[in-house]
Amino acid sequence: MIKLTLQEIADIVGGELENISAGTVTSAVPVIDSREAKSGTFFVAFNGEHNDGHDFVKEAITNGAEFALVSKSSSAPSIRVNDVLDALTKLATEVRSRLTKVKVIGITGSQGKTTTKDLLRHLLSISGETVAAAESYNNELGVPLLILACDENTKFCIVEMGARHIGDISHLVSIAKPQIGVVLAVGRAHVGEFGSRENIALAKSELVRGLPTDGIAILGSYDEFTPLMAANLRAAVINFGEKPGCDVRAADVEVREGRAHFDLVTPDGRAAVSLQLLGLHQIPNALAAAAVATALHISIDSIAAALSTAEVTSKWRMAVIDTNELLVINDSYNANPESMAAALRTLVLIAQERGGASWAFLGKMHELGASSPVEHEKIGRLVSEIGIDHLVTIGTDEYQTDLEGESELHSFPTHLAALEMVNHFAPGDVVLVKASRSEGFEVLAAELISKWEGISS
Repeated sequence: MIKLTLQEIADIVGGELENISAGTVTSAVPVIDSREAKSGTFFVAFNGEHNDGHDFVKEAITNGAEFALVSKSSSAPSIRVNDVLDALTKLATEVRSRLTKVKVIGITGSQGKTTTKDLLRHLLSISGETVAAAESYNNELGVPLLILACDENTKFCIVEMGARHIGDISHLVSIAKPQIGVVLAVGRAHVGEFGSRENIALAKSELVRGLPTDGIAILGSYDEFTPLMAANLRAAVINFGEKPGCDVRAADVEVREGRAHFDLVTPDGRAAVSLQLLGLHQIPNALAAAAVATALHISIDSIAAALSTAEVTSKWRMAVIDTNELLVINDSYNANPESMAAALRTLVLIAQERGGASWAFLGKMHELGASSPVEHEKIGRLVSEIGIDHLVTIGTDEYQTDLEGESELHSFPTHLAALEMVNHFAPGDVVLVKASRSEGFEVLAAELISKWEGISS
């Protein structure tokens, strides 16, 4: 954070100092987990659904936090406010207004936000100090925390922006004030909450509609809604995709060992890219990152080189574990129809190259509303159409359809019951593990690996 006195912070958030000197200067960054508190941090005591952060203030101070932001009186060094989230938002908004040299890049879309953020962080870090969340901090709490991690030396700040309601992204834009806004695609994730893809598109468009007149909108060309966001924008527009007319595009695409290789084409020229990430669905994420870098006048050779060396840093996203000749693809962080289809196609590509059987361990996709049965059934049909050998469903029967061809269906009520299938694995097989986050399939992935290692050693 930028340097401020504690009195300045109290004035910004409308708070009262308790047990601490007003003139003390701090550049501490906020933490919301007392276990992460250390020198150079301050603790934000949220009264959450399951835990009251005020119960952990003493622990945070003991661990090194300089002070706590609280809504209840405390014997610890603290700033007391009426509403902790409101105070954090006010502080982040004020700090952002003083960070006049930082370039803030906002990213939204139904899928790919975190991977695009990871690629862009790798790419921009070459050109200057870059701040981006290690986790998916894409909401009304995460965005202020990220902005407050910036200081006078920060050159780039990459902000994911998610939404569950119309107006959510507008609120995040008012805090982060991005100069560059990226819309990846409008898919079917959260259609159960928004009611339609048209409403999802309206929510995502709030990012680019909130850009300043000298801002730049980076728009994908992978759905029918995102390109239309260019209409009547104050900001300039750069579009990306695999169509000949895109400003930033991929040409001559090939797949080797499940990874995309292509020529990156921008107004500055053409350069070869060999992605380290699994799946053709990583191309849009790479192109979005390349479009941002192009807008920031980074050379195409530097962009191509960075994209060719970037690896997944966020957990449980197409993470590859090769153990005792079994390849496990752990993509358990989340799932929607688009990302599910992309992961299944990647599974087929890898299995074909390795020569083993393909196994898809799938759990429920949440937040699809009334369309849930249809979308799950479509995925079940896709499994059969693209030739996956084994579909293993856990905790849901919505994928179950009349599988044609040689695909075999195995259905289990729990993770534990599904572990039986490990006995049927063979060296060279490829296993995909994927479901919505709340299904906890990262545990299943670990259990599958552990059991396989036990019987194959």
